[in-house]
Amino acid sequence: MANISIKPLADRVLVEHAAAEVKTAFGIISPDPDQDNPHNGRMVAIGNGKKDEPLTVKVGDTVLYGKYAGTEITVEGKEYLIMRESDIFAIL
Repeated sequence: MANISIKPLADRVLVEHAAAEVKTAFGIISPDPDQDNPHNGRMVAIGNGKKDEPLTVKVGDTVLYGKYAGTEITVEGKEYLIMRESDIFAIL
């Protein structure tokens, strides 16, 4: 796992976007720059949760989230999304 210098608070999580990929008829996977950002990614950092609500996700999980979920931030030259755990639909 990457060593990130940012620590989300409470029920917030830091997600790294999954790369947009297209699979050709021959099985070759290549990035498609014209495609929208995917709505899934990998958990990079998580907060401590709320007092009576511990987080259900953990670092390294691949998650599915809403199209407009979170706020894009740049940390150490990489782009991430920071969002509340409630914006996550599922763990893949």
